[in-house]
Amino acid sequence: MARRAVEQELSRGRILEAARHLFITKGYRAISMRSIGQHLGYSHGSLYYHFKEKAELFYAIVIEDFNTLRGILLQSATGTPEGGLSRLEYLMLEFIRFGLENPYQYEIMFMMHDEELLAYCRTEQNRCVELFASMILQELSVQGHSEEDCSWVPKSLFLSMHGFVSFYIQDGLTFEEIRPAALAHVKLLCRHL
Repeated sequence: MARRAVEQELSRGRILEAARHLFITKGYRAISMRSIGQHLGYSHGSLYYHFKEKAELFYAIVIEDFNTLRGILLQSATGTPEGGLSRLEYLMLEFIRFGLENPYQYEIMFMMHDEELLAYCRTEQNRCVELFASMILQELSVQGHSEEDCSWVPKSLFLSMHGFVSFYIQDGLTFEEIRPAALAHVKLLCRHL
């Protein structure tokens, strides 16, 4: 197949989606550029047009997924909360929604145990958690709490939501299936702030 035809059919997005799925289901070390190409029905050489190596492909997945989550968090901070939720509840619920609607992405972003892969994720994880913390602290400030009094709150809330998502991801449940439990969880966490 001519290079131009391959470029048109084999998009960067398609490669990222397939690689994300393979990295989670088979493990990073078990996957090669060749196996990703085979999964997509192309030679591994066609992947090199988009990515120089597997590590670059993995990092592109990490960046894309964290950018998506940051966009959702920023939108929830400026959007109108639904169904009588406070802005804080809405922010937390959107985080949970992202995790359950994007289980492969969430697992790569927050649940990888491979030290080499964590090196690709740590900076982006920290940036995401810092954004979440600043949004929580800003919202608590609006409610009259001082940042000093609430410095522990963002990390506790994040860990609680992460635990919730991690628990339900294992069962393969969708956000809509567990929406009542997610709402109850978020409301419980916010009740004592």
